[in-house]
Parts: sequence; structure tokens; C-alpha cells
Amino acid sequence: MNRKPTAGWQVFNGFNILFLSLLSLAMLLPFLNVLAQSFSSSESIVNGKVLFWPVQFTSINYQYVFSDAAIWRSFGVTVYITVVGTLINLIATASLAYPVSRPEYAGRNVIVIMVLITMVFTAPLIPNFILMKNLHLTNSLWALMIPGAISAFNFFIMRSFFMQIPSELIDSGRIDGCSELRMIWNIVLPLSKPVMASLGIFYAVSHWNTFQAALYYVNKPALWPLQVKLRQLIVSEDISIDPNASQFSGLAHMDPEGIKMATIIIATLPIIIIYPFLQRHFVKGMMVGSVKS
Repeated sequence: MNRKPTAGWQVFNGFNILFLSLLSLAMLLPFLNVLAQSFSSSESIVNGKVLFWPVQFTSINYQYVFSDAAIWRSFGVTVYITVVGTLINLIATASLAYPVSRPEYAGRNVIVIMVLITMVFTAPLIPNFILMKNLHLTNSLWALMIPGAISAFNFFIMRSFFMQIPSELIDSGRIDGCSELRMIWNIVLPLSKPVMASLGIFYAVSHWNTFQAALYYVNKPALWPLQVKLRQLIVSEDISIDPNASQFSGLAHMDPEGIKMATIIIATLPIIIIYPFLQRHFVKGMMVGSVKS
């Protein structure tokens, strides 16, 4: 029997909706301001006329960004470390989380404690740099993917997920003659799509926003990811423009803020587009219909 909501509940629900709407608006407005500036003329940006809507609409900022080979190279580097790095993360995390989630494997508690220690105590920057240098990982993209192959926080999430898989499924696979790898591939991973998608997003966003590691370990501009290139544009007082490029002749004396804002939008948009397609896995049940009592 459905009860009619009380007056107090309606007031509380209305307050929640208002609060969350204002909070969402506060998060959205800075993005709208950046988007508006990226499509506004230099004169409007310099004079502070742009708020949340483009003034003197122009796409010249995006034309400049898309014509810059260095930005495209950095974009390609970021896409590469995001795709390859996320695959490495998921494979490494699952390979460690699955054995320690099963009660039949000895020594699993020791491994869990060792991983837990890394959450409490982290290595300082200088020892990390010396380690990367001795492993010959500096000035390579591996330095941006290998050191963080397993996140301790994500490891515990995946381990908890694997622990919920009924032992009957694992035992039935072994009775049918499945090897451990085949059992993981045919039984465990198909049931693990929700956690894989969720942690995949966490790892992918982390790789997409890679900044500090690239700043510390990569000195070659050709290997800079997009965030480091974006930082270079933001801190730069001047943006060089080819005077022979007729399509950019109107930018010779422009303020570089529009180009910076366009670069920020380009760096942010891919994650915003991809996220909704994987969001449904956050709430999807993993064991629905897998075992009948």
C-alpha cells in the first residue's frame, strides 16, 4: 500500500531538489564560461564582455587549435596512454584481485596487507624518480602507465566484487575441466562487466588527466600528453602564430585566452561524451540470474 507523502517529506524533498540544482548549476557555469570564451572574439574576451554566451561569435580559436600539429600530437599521446594504460590497469588489477578473493589461495592475506600499506605510505618523489631512471623508463610513455598499473583503492573494489561471486560457479567450472585462465575468461570476466566498466572509467579519467608524472618523467615535447601541452599554453604569455597563414591573419594581435579556452574544451569533451555510455554499468547488478537457489 502506497502512502501519501507527508508535508514534511515534501518540504525535505523540495529542499534537496533545490540544493542539488544549485550545486549542479555552480559546477556547470564555469564550463559554460569557458565554452563561451572559446567561441568569442579576442576583443570581447579582453574587454570582459563574455559571461555565459559567446560575444561576436567566431570559430577562429578552434581553427587555430586544429591546425596546430603539436596539439594534435599531444592529443594522440593522451589517447594512446588512456587506451593502453587503462587496459594495463584492468588486466593487472584483475590478475591480483582475483587470486586474493578466493579462499583456497594461500598467502592472500599477506598480499592484501602489503597493498593496504601502499595506501597509507607512499614513496617520495625523489626515490620514485631515481627508480624510473634506473629502470630506463624516463622520457618514455611507459613511465606514465607502468608505475600506476594497480591502484590500491580500485584493487579493493575489484576484490570485493570478486568475493561476491559464488564459489559454486568456480567449482562447477573446475569440475568441467576448465583451467584457471579459461575459467576467468569464460565465467569471471563476463560477470564482471559492471566493475570493469566502472574502474575502467576511473583509470581512463586518471590517464586522460595525466600531468604530474609527465612533468616529472618526460622532458621530450614530442611525448607530452595533452594536459602538459595545455599547461604550456596557459602559462605562456604569447602564442606564436605563423604570419604567412592567411586564415590566421586576424589573430596577429589577439589575446591568447580564446585559444586556451578552446584547448580546454577539446581536452575535456571526449571524457564527457564517453561517460554516459558506461554510466549504466554503475548500477547494474552483477549476479542477476547467474545462480538459482
